[in-house]
Formats: sequence, C-alpha cells, structure tokens
Amino acid sequence: MRNLALLAVSASLLAAAPAAAQDLSATAVAVRDKALSDSTAWEIAESLTTEIGGRMVGSPEMERAKDWSVATFKRLGFQNVKVETFTTPAWFRGQESAEVVGPHPHKLHILGLGRSVSTPKGGLTAEVALFRTYEELLAQPEGSLKGKIAVVTGVMTRSQDGSGYGAVGPQRRSGAVEAAKRGAVAYLVRSLSTDDTRLPHTGGAQPAGIPAAALSTPDAELLERLVARGKPVTIKLNMTSRFEPKAPAYNISGEIPGTDPNAGVLIVGGHLDSWDPGTGAVDDAAGIAITTAAAKLAASQGPLKRTIRVVMWGSEEQGGSSEAYLAAHKDEVAQMVVVGESDSGAGRVWQVRLPKGSLEHPAMKAFRGAIAPLKVIVSREAPRFGGADVSGLVGAGAPFVEFEQDASRYFDLHHSADDTLDKIDPAELSQNVAVWASFLHTAANSEIDFRKEAGR
Repeated sequence: MRNLALLAVSASLLAAAPAAAQDLSATAVAVRDKALSDSTAWEIAESLTTEIGGRMVGSPEMERAKDWSVATFKRLGFQNVKVETFTTPAWFRGQESAEVVGPHPHKLHILGLGRSVSTPKGGLTAEVALFRTYEELLAQPEGSLKGKIAVVTGVMTRSQDGSGYGAVGPQRRSGAVEAAKRGAVAYLVRSLSTDDTRLPHTGGAQPAGIPAAALSTPDAELLERLVARGKPVTIKLNMTSRFEPKAPAYNISGEIPGTDPNAGVLIVGGHLDSWDPGTGAVDDAAGIAITTAAAKLAASQGPLKRTIRVVMWGSEEQGGSSEAYLAAHKDEVAQMVVVGESDSGAGRVWQVRLPKGSLEHPAMKAFRGAIAPLKVIVSREAPRFGGADVSGLVGAGAPFVEFEQDASRYFDLHHSADDTLDKIDPAELSQNVAVWASFLHTAANSEIDFRKEAGR
C-alpha cells in the first residue's frame, strides 16, 4: 500500500505538469526504472576493487588505476577522455606495531595516520597519558605531557547523516599537533569508527613531528580499563613511513556529449584514490561506479542537450585533486550547470538537497516525481557541502547538489581493512544510480539555470 501511495504521488506530479515537462517526467521515470535493473555500477565497482584494490596516491596501484579509468570510460562509450596530471604530497605506510609492556602485556592493533613520522629506529617506549575526550587533551597546559604517549579515546556516535564523524574528527586530524605542543612523544587515538572489531581505521592528520596512529576501538577501551586500575601503563610503539612532497596524481574524465555545445556541462564523479588497508570499495569505488553508470544511463532515452562529464578525482584522501581541477578548469566555471560528488559509500540515498530556488522549476519537478517511489526526502534547504573534490568549483561559484546517503553503517568500514566489495548491497547501489541518473537526465535535457533560480 505504501509503494502504491508513492507511485500515486509520482503520477500526480506528472499529470499536473505541462506537455513539455510531462515528456521530461516520463523519460526521467524511464531512466529511473532502467537504472534500478541495470548492473553497470556493480560491474564497475567489482572491476576496480578486484583488478586494482587499494589505491594510495603515488603508488603502483594508482598508476594501474589511471589506466583502468581510461579503459573503463572508453569501454562504456564515453568521449573526450582526458588524463590531467598534477603533483601532490603523498604519505606511504611502512611496518607498524604497538604493544602494552606494563603492567599487563597486550598486543595492540593500530594503523598509522597519514603524515605521521616514523619512531626512532627500534621504536619508542613511554608511559600513557589517557584522555577520554579531545577537550580533556586541549585543557592540558603546554609541557604537561613531556615524554608521554598521549591517547584520546573519544567515542564516535552512529548516525544516518554521518554527523558523528564530524563531531569527533578533530581528535584524529589535529590531535597529534596538540599532543606535540604539550610535549608528547607520540599520539594514539581511538579510530573514528562505529564498529566493535579489532580493525583500526586510518585517515589523514596534520603533520605534527611525532608518530601518530589510530587504535582499534576494543584496544582503546582496553587502555581505558588498564589506566583505571591506577598503575602506570607503558606502551612500546614502532612505526616506519615515508613521505614524498611531490607525487604524481591524476584527475581522469570522460564525457557524454550533449547536442548543444553552448548549453553548458554537468560535472559529477567520485574519487579514485583510497587508503591502503582495504580495497577502497565503499570509499570510493562506489562513488565512481554510481556516477559513471548514472551518466551513461541518463542518456538511455536519447541524446542529451547538455554534456555530462564524469571525473574520477585522483587525490581526495591526501588532498590536492580539488585544487588541481579548479586550476585546470577555472575559465570553465561559468559554463558549469551544476556539480556534485558521490563520496559516502553505497548506502541508499535518503535525502537530496537541490540548488537554492530550484525546487519548483519544471525540470526539478520532473526529477522529484521520478524519485518519489524511491523513498527519498527532497529537502527544502539548499545544499551545504557538495563533496571535497568539488569544493574548489563550489567556492568559485558553480551550483551544486548534495545527495545524502544512509551512513549508518558506513563508518563501520571507512578507512579500514573491512572496506571491501562484499559490503556493497547491489540493490542499494542501484537505488543511488537511479537517483543520480534521473537528476542528470532532467538537468541535462532542460533549460534550467540554477544560478538564475537562486537569484529569484
């Protein structure tokens, strides 16, 4: 009964539209239905994770991923395939280990954070200074942690919109810097994760000049219990890494050309790089797969008026791809109809935020009607963050969209060895493609000017 009601909403929006909009509504629905049964996105994600695996910037795997991207675009019929090379700093993991050596010996499961330095040869051993929140660390005076290993065990909250990640993010990104200011010789942080496994989650951190690593969540809790017993807790930490200030990186793009070269371009994509523990499936082979398949399916009902360009951005995790893409395309921003990125895994889209003032435009009404049966909320609020790789374009004035995915399970997997293909649900992946494809189809086949709508 609920599905029938949703279909009725879609039908009522279609019936109320004028003839030209009805045609667009009908083709948007056809695109949606085709996407729901299409396997292209799954095949792309399967290929990237199986044939390439984890893809660190500057690594041999990224070189192979570059070639894979070009071949994939060409195989799917994209045109104007381009590889845009830039350089960016790159960090590489070496051997890592940690263990409690007193008062009760335990092996700890860690992953070094990006930009961490190595320990001295042979490792370092020091007493723990543990803080259950990041704010407790910040409250310590400078010099108070001299010779200690600072540990922060703040807990991330599970949430559908991923807001729990943002709330505790500073303890990973900035914690080592703050610990070093206070004299610490190393920094350990509870993984920014909602899981309960002994698989730690890595991620980027600000350079601090001291070794920094993420603890698995059970090991963070183990340290809390040991410290609570009142005896000094001592850890031996051994980490090696290397850093390249200028590593090669690539933004690779392909286009579905529109019939009107003056009508503007829609730019969407995901990021090609990943961290190294897993195979980069939900972060972000899924985003690559969703947007590539959606662009191809958007044109399944005939030629599009506007060009759709899919970009596989090459350095999101360690930074640089957004700035490089803007630098290469700054003169094109005025012709960008809309931009967007898929970078929250493969969970179903539960809410969309469209550019300010555009909800009542006939094209967006057609889009809203098409996605009504997919249980997607169309927010009345404008988008807030289109994605790290489009942030430069957004800052330069390009209109953008925000398609929010269900992140309830995403941070069980994110940046960990569990980020593998088996965690992607094909049906949820297809729902994502259906939402994106319907949007791209309606925006590319209409006269909508998101800038003008925002100014009304």
